[in-house]
Amino acid sequence: CSCLEQGKPDLNTALPVRQTASIFKQPVTKITNHPSNKVKSDPQKAVDQPRQLFWEKKLSGLNAFDIAEELVKTMDLPKGLQGVGPGCTDETLLSAIASALHTSTMPITGQLSAAVEKNPGVWLNTSQPLCKAFMVTDEDIRKQEELVQQVRKRLEEALMADMLAHVEEIARDGEPPSEKEGGEEEGEEEEEEEEQDHDQEMENV
Repeated sequence: CSCLEQGKPDLNTALPVRQTASIFKQPVTKITNHPSNKVKSDPQKAVDQPRQLFWEKKLSGLNAFDIAEELVKTMDLPKGLQGVGPGCTDETLLSAIASALHTSTMPITGQLSAAVEKNPGVWLNTSQPLCKAFMVTDEDIRKQEELVQQVRKRLEEALMADMLAHVEEIARDGEPPSEKEGGEEEGEEEEEEEEQDHDQEMENV
């Protein structure tokens, strides 16, 4: 206890590195590759955070549900999109491509290096999804345009049917009253006239 009370704090801020045995000052030559002795930094590297290898596996097992809490069916990938790397399924590849389209400003080209199939852990480009390099042909564009036109046609038909149903509902609400309702109103008017005549007779008396 006495030793602890007499101890002094160590205020030495020197790094615990191995010291050289020489006690004399020695000249040191600093060699730089850049003549102006300025460090050039890439601002893009400071903005983009590095990604882990095969980070797309974190997206596996995630599903989307609609408002009725029913599982939304995933779309089928084109035959030209083939996954690379261990354990890369179609669902994981679809999630990776969707994530790249929403978060990256770079074009989606896939893994351009052919060596990635032999050793993906070394040659993998983490900024691209886990799929082989692919090319979008004119035939693919034409098929996509036809699909968009079909979807627009179905949407137009659905909107037209909804508008017609709304017009019919308004027309039903604005119809004249039925004969039964008209007869009831006429009976009420006759009763009111009889009451008025009776009141007039009482006043004359």
